[in-house]
Amino acid sequence: MNPLSPKKLLLSKWTAVKPIAKQKHFLVSKVILPEPPSEKIEFIEIEAVLTKKVSLIAWRDLTKSELWIQGWQ
Repeated sequence: MNPLSPKKLLLSKWTAVKPIAKQKHFLVSKVILPEPPSEKIEFIEIEAVLTKKVSLIAWRDLTKSELWIQGWQ
């Protein structure tokens, strides 16, 4: 997998390896900017494509291949 940059995650597509609440396909809907802005980005919001339910996760979790696959599979 290509190295991820939190600044380029917005609107990227992801597939959960194990469905989360019967949802498999997600979209990064928001990158949470830290206070103060000099801090590193830690969290993102992912939105389930089917139900539009939003969850807050650490963006580095997307690098774990046992949890997430980039794109919709």
